[in-house]
Amino acid sequence: MKSKFRQDKWGIAALAVVIFYLLVACVTECYTIYCRENKIVPVYNRSSEVRYAPPSAEHLFGTDYQGRDVLVRCAAGCASALKTGLISGFIAVVIGVTLGMFAGYCGGKTDEAVVWLFSTFAAMPTLLFILAFALLMSQEFLSPAAAEILEKAAFCLNTDPGMLGVYLAIGLTGWVTLCKVIRGETMKLRNLAYISAAKVAGAGTFTIIRRHIFPNIFHLVIIYFTTLFAGAVMLEVIVSYLGLGAQSAPSWGLMISDGQSRLWAGVWWEITFASGTLLILVLALNILGDSLRDALDPRR
Repeated sequence: MKSKFRQDKWGIAALAVVIFYLLVACVTECYTIYCRENKIVPVYNRSSEVRYAPPSAEHLFGTDYQGRDVLVRCAAGCASALKTGLISGFIAVVIGVTLGMFAGYCGGKTDEAVVWLFSTFAAMPTLLFILAFALLMSQEFLSPAAAEILEKAAFCLNTDPGMLGVYLAIGLTGWVTLCKVIRGETMKLRNLAYISAAKVAGAGTFTIIRRHIFPNIFHLVIIYFTTLFAGAVMLEVIVSYLGLGAQSAPSWGLMISDGQSRLWAGVWWEITFASGTLLILVLALNILGDSLRDALDPRR
């Protein structure tokens, strides 16, 4: 499987792009935490008198309405996007895999309850749920105790309370498809001979799921995580574009929103480069997901 992935040039290129984005995001996150602890204004938030400057040797991607360098803000936006993808994807994977395995293996009432649950979540308008969740956490609608917990969690994750709501909302709505796939695959595995042998040997439900079911569905988890990752990044951009996502940190959604207001005046560079940065990441994630599916699918 590894050799097959190594032969996929597009998959290797996509992986390199994703790793590059991750490195940029890690550097930005460390720099942001350093600036927060030392009460320094980050370079991506520093204004200048050079406003709406077109791309040049001094500012490769131009400047925005506050004179901030668009290239630096595009790079800093990687942290917001990838942090959303990682946290939301992790939440969705934990929920989807756990419920899918237990529903597929146990069957009966457990399966009926899980099917009812993911059918309910599948019927919900995802974007409206995310917007409502972000609004709830960013507009101080919570009780003082819940707001204090939220503030501490947001501080630990170095993000805004509204963005923490976005992480949770995307994770709570993104597990449905993965749960269906894991449930169906577990139903196939539970009837195989080695599962029956484990039952005869006295292995319990948790032991069988942990030792025999999960390792055989892990390739599906990896494949679907890349899909969840790309979807979470795009949803974060949409929510930030609508003004309910990132506030203090740079976001491609905010840049697109700011850039469109001056597009009529010929200021095209901010919205173009922010959209291009998003396009490259999402395209790389989709190509990587297809390559991993081809390499890890046992039927191939």
